[in-house]
Amino acid sequence: MSSAFQSYRVSAYNTAKQSENKMHDDTVARQFGFSGGLVPGVDVMAYMMHLPVAKWGRAFLERGLIEARFVKPVYDGETVDLRATESDGALAIEVESRSEVCATGSASLPAAAPAVSRADFREVAAVAERKPVNASSYEFGKWLGTVPRSWAGDAAKNYLADIRETDPIYLRESLAHPGMLQKVMNRVLVDNAILGPWIHVGSRMQLLSAGNAGDEITARAKVIGNYEKKGHRFVELDALVIANGATPLAHCWHIAIYHPRGQAAA
Repeated sequence: MSSAFQSYRVSAYNTAKQSENKMHDDTVARQFGFSGGLVPGVDVMAYMMHLPVAKWGRAFLERGLIEARFVKPVYDGETVDLRATESDGALAIEVESRSEVCATGSASLPAAAPAVSRADFREVAAVAERKPVNASSYEFGKWLGTVPRSWAGDAAKNYLADIRETDPIYLRESLAHPGMLQKVMNRVLVDNAILGPWIHVGSRMQLLSAGNAGDEITARAKVIGNYEKKGHRFVELDALVIANGATPLAHCWHIAIYHPRGQAAA
């Protein structure tokens, strides 16, 4: 049996207008056929996380599973409607803007967080000197690290404002929003190469522990896919996101187009 669960409305905000990834810049994005700079996929996924947290609360932050696929762009200032339909204890989530489905996904709450060992994920540093992306940057089987990052105090509050998060649980319990973990997953790519315009297209994240605001977050990622499809060059990552060098926060699968079709012309 399926039943409508709830909806959530957001005024989208492009947090990355000034970022190195010019796919978030209006002028560059239009050269790739978009109407303007893209709202980052990690932020669209953060919007999606509001629905399972509203249903399951802190339990979802401790052991929830969420998947997202981004199929059409979300633009700055647009009204975004998110809807979740419950079936067999899981939520099917749709993100709609301009009367188009822009993202789809699902969320569920396992009975327990799966056991994941840090030892299975090799700890390496991000490259000492980033170079323009090339064939070896994301070579299949390669291990990648990140520069540590944290969001504390005003930074944590500003992040919640940027993603339009209204659930009081994060400030009330000094918790890190799991969207921050997705930002760190993006940094796996950015910390290890100088990219041109690129696009995050999908993620799967199994939360393992609730993070705290101010945690120092890193990722240990292995490249599990690097291939061409329809003229785009894709990279897939399998990663463990860790707090303070010790606590696994999430097991993540992340996929991005790191060299879009037509990039040379743009």
